[in-house]
Amino acid sequence: MSVVINTNTAATVANNNLSASNALLQRSLNRLSSGLKIVQPSDDAGGLAVSMKLEAAMKRTDAVSTNVANAISFLQTQDGGLKTAGNVLNRMSELKTLSQDVTKSASDIANYDVEFDALKSQLTSLTAEKFNGVALFGGTSLAVATSEDGVQSFNISQANLVSNVAVPVAAGDLADVTIAQLNTALEAVATSRAQNGAESSRLNFSADLLVNNRTNLEAANSRIIDVDVAQESTQLARYSILVQAGTAMLAQANASSQVALRLLS
Repeated sequence: MSVVINTNTAATVANNNLSASNALLQRSLNRLSSGLKIVQPSDDAGGLAVSMKLEAAMKRTDAVSTNVANAISFLQTQDGGLKTAGNVLNRMSELKTLSQDVTKSASDIANYDVEFDALKSQLTSLTAEKFNGVALFGGTSLAVATSEDGVQSFNISQANLVSNVAVPVAAGDLADVTIAQLNTALEAVATSRAQNGAESSRLNFSADLLVNNRTNLEAANSRIIDVDVAQESTQLARYSILVQAGTAMLAQANASSQVALRLLS
């Protein structure tokens, strides 16, 4: 191999190797310091695109979970209203039975009628109850999305409490209503509570599924973007040694041109 001064090929090669090793070392440092495998798009362009879609799906899943939880709260509030309506009807039927006591005077029955009228007003006010401005009762339904893509949904009922208690509310006084009518109204309210319970049960299962989906989406995304600290630490040690070795060899390559000076001396 010829001895030259102007061109030091060995130093150039050593410098290139050192630059490459140093770039790998910096990338490893960036990954470990950020905790991410993909620090910049060029690290894994395809993986970054998939990760963005998974993150968007997780955000939508969180939003759907919130909506489902709110729908469950709606049904729980509705059930509270239905339970109260059932208690009111039970008291009405009790008052009707008490009013039939032959030992009660007309004034006693009139006193029962006062409470009966108050209970009718309570039933009427219950039918107008709302949850965050949305009517709890009305006989229609509300669609609740149960999947993050919006494809799957489930309808929850706005129980028709007005129809259920129509007869007791319309009755003039205790003399105008029968035990059979009150029992019919109570059975209608009980049916509405059963429907409410069934819908709540289904939404609870939907909420469980959303939690499971969210967990698996997060795990899939983690495999793409999160750095394996143990593996990357090993790479960091390797690149650190390569940088040190490259630095030493570059120094040796730069010193090798000194041989030419000995020929001139």
